Amino acid sequence: MTTSASHVPAQQTDRKPQRGTEHRVIVPAHIPMVALLGSQDAVLRAIEDGFTQVDVHARGNEIAVSGPPGDVELVSRLLDELIQVIEAGTQLTPEVVTRSIRMLTAASAQRPADVLTFDILSNRGRTIRPKTPGQKHYVEAIDVNTITFGLGPAGTGKTYLAMAKAVQALQGKQVNRIILTRPAVEAGERLGYLPGSLTEKIDPYLRPLYDALHDMIDPEQVPKLVENGTIEVAPLAFMRGRSLNDAFIILDEAQNTSTEQMKMFLTRLGFGSRMVITGDATQVDLPGNQTSGLRVVEDILAGVDDVEFCRLGSADVVRHRLVSDIIDAYARWDVVTNGQRPGRQPQDHRPPQRRRR
Repeated sequence: MTTSASHVPAQQTDRKPQRGTEHRVIVPAHIPMVALLGSQDAVLRAIEDGFTQVDVHARGNEIAVSGPPGDVELVSRLLDELIQVIEAGTQLTPEVVTRSIRMLTAASAQRPADVLTFDILSNRGRTIRPKTPGQKHYVEAIDVNTITFGLGPAGTGKTYLAMAKAVQALQGKQVNRIILTRPAVEAGERLGYLPGSLTEKIDPYLRPLYDALHDMIDPEQVPKLVENGTIEVAPLAFMRGRSLNDAFIILDEAQNTSTEQMKMFLTRLGFGSRMVITGDATQVDLPGNQTSGLRVVEDILAGVDDVEFCRLGSADVVRHRLVSDIIDAYARWDVVTNGQRPGRQPQDHRPPQRRRR
């Protein structure tokens, strides 16, 4: 492995005896300092925010790190990882620094550079990569298992990364088509009250899947691929009675499947196909006291080979910083209240609905 930076120990000076130790990091000449420090030193400030007892000073292509020995060692390792991230073509941001610090301080088995430079898909100059060790494990699980479950809260990238793997498989000719489906529970599987044709009724509900596709495939190509059947986006009810061969199949919002629907979907698996099922078991919208198929499927499939359950958590959230804090706050609240949140639960007050035939 090529060494990205050299760490030169320096003698402790009389000027700052209380600062502990000092190291100097020599940045390779081919790395622009602005790429490492960030615009208006935003990356440098993020490093200092993560290690408040450490002073970081840059001069020329040399960065001096002083402070408590343990923190100085971590910052030196962090800088080396960030240099490797830059060399792989990833732009540094304060968010990248924060995630890297989290990996290093959590003693993760995954190095930040290994996670943040793991390419999945590139389109129009943009490369999709995992951003946390949990996301990287999830992507690797999809590669080696026929059926993978991505379980976790909103913002953990479970659907987006699955879509990227589906497009990668299609472009690599590993499959002939992509099938994206969701249970239309928010519409109660009763779409008749909405105006327009059936396609017009379900299109807004499936729009998030189309939006992700547009990030990964040239937008003008998406309608053509949908029209010729290479990409199919449809409600879960449309899967009944089919055998799906040579396809990459994604079931999104799987917490809103019943146990019967989950069984129906899993048994659609055909030869040469791969399935990814994503969902958050804490966000079930099923009416009445109906049991979520996602909540029981892990017990049912325990011990079944070639099936893996990947759990993503608040540490894998890649949205606004507050999203992770909100998820943790709700988790603590669930512990305190034993999952019984006060307040009106709309689904508990609806009269039973007749199933349409």
